Amino acid sequence: PFGALKTSALKGPREEIVYLPCIYRNTGIDRPDYLATVDVDPKSPHYCQVIHRLPMPNLRDELHHSGWNSCSSCFGDATKSRNRLILPSLISSRVYVVDVGTDSRAPRIHKIVEPVELFWKGNVANPHTSHCLGTGDILISCLGDPSGNGKGGFILLDGESFEVKGNWEKGEKVPSLGYDFWYQPRHNVLMSTEWGAPKVLADGFNPADVERGHYGRCINVWDWSTHTLLQSIDLGKGSIPLEIRFLHDPDAAQGFVGCALSGAVHRFYKTQKGDWAAEKVIQVPNKKVQGWLLPEMPGLITDILISLDDRFLYFSNWLHGDVRQYDISSTRQPKLVGQVFLGGSIATGGPVTVVEDQELQCQPEPFVIKGKRVQGGPQMLQLSLDGKRLYVTTSLYSGWDKQFYPELLKEGSVMLQIDVDTERGGLKVNQNFLVDFGKEPDGPVLAHEIRYPGGDCTSDIWM
Repeated sequence: PFGALKTSALKGPREEIVYLPCIYRNTGIDRPDYLATVDVDPKSPHYCQVIHRLPMPNLRDELHHSGWNSCSSCFGDATKSRNRLILPSLISSRVYVVDVGTDSRAPRIHKIVEPVELFWKGNVANPHTSHCLGTGDILISCLGDPSGNGKGGFILLDGESFEVKGNWEKGEKVPSLGYDFWYQPRHNVLMSTEWGAPKVLADGFNPADVERGHYGRCINVWDWSTHTLLQSIDLGKGSIPLEIRFLHDPDAAQGFVGCALSGAVHRFYKTQKGDWAAEKVIQVPNKKVQGWLLPEMPGLITDILISLDDRFLYFSNWLHGDVRQYDISSTRQPKLVGQVFLGGSIATGGPVTVVEDQELQCQPEPFVIKGKRVQGGPQMLQLSLDGKRLYVTTSLYSGWDKQFYPELLKEGSVMLQIDVDTERGGLKVNQNFLVDFGKEPDGPVLAHEIRYPGGDCTSDIWM
């Protein structure tokens, strides 16, 4: 039962190390991306340090998100262990399988799935999100086809050999765009989202491409057992729905999706007649600005997550520069209970002037920690199992980092930690915690998603 699972997860061991993909594409440094292992144990002499780097054998992969070879959906099976990290490359379309079981502090490459395998066996490319399945297979969503056009298809890997088995989806209908996904077998459903066409977003963001229909607007609803597309829930033009999360309770027929460009969070839910619908429950207002790409600046909600007890929702506004915490005890009426600014585009003294702001009285100060001014804005989030520590990194994706935060490429991204009040809500930056990826041996690097060896809030799907 979910209650027992939740209790054991919340009381799980404190994280001691985390893994982060580190990206050199677009930085001007011709080195391969690598997987960094970072020590986050306050009792360790290497606290806040990168203790191991596993370089990939290729250049310009753009490592992005990662997943596990097995997860809680397999945990009734004693033969399964979470000993392989699946690392899809957003740009090269390679998939690296990393052995984290032999030595969790010094991962090594186990297998490489070359792009042609995805191209030939699935006619897909630009792999994004990886989730393990109860069958033992691994499911990876893709952004496009081998020519760089948008295509919301999926690829299946065998969970033992890591061979490409082919497409997961069946039938004629495939969404024109893909991105993230989450599944919920108890409701026979998989939900996927839409970013944009790979050849359009590869090197930056052009607002005109939204008008041309090259960016996403729908949650796509799939039948879990037949793998066919059932419906598309339209969230509006220019919404760009990215990260999607069901509540962790496997009985819950609802969850949330963050829309980057519209600055909205929608709750999606199963209706009484058995199909799915969505309603907007949070809106981050645009700020009217001067000295920026557009006259109005959206928050650009890039990552969202839900605490393991389904009590709090967190998301990052990458452009405005804040991380927010909402109490979702009432899922239809989320209540803002915590907010903290960590950089962003509207800090005082920068090129952007805010001329009209529905939320703030004045522009926030630049964010400085341990003497370092943080470039970029809060982006990827990961929450400790007990919900008390929220980890944040500042790079979105190298092509967009270069456009919106050029200084980030020169100075590298950071990982920060926010202390969370889990009783009343509230966020406070831990001033003693900084992992500065500007000081890496081969030069500043862009660190992205954060994973715990034992599974976490964004990798585990309970069945």
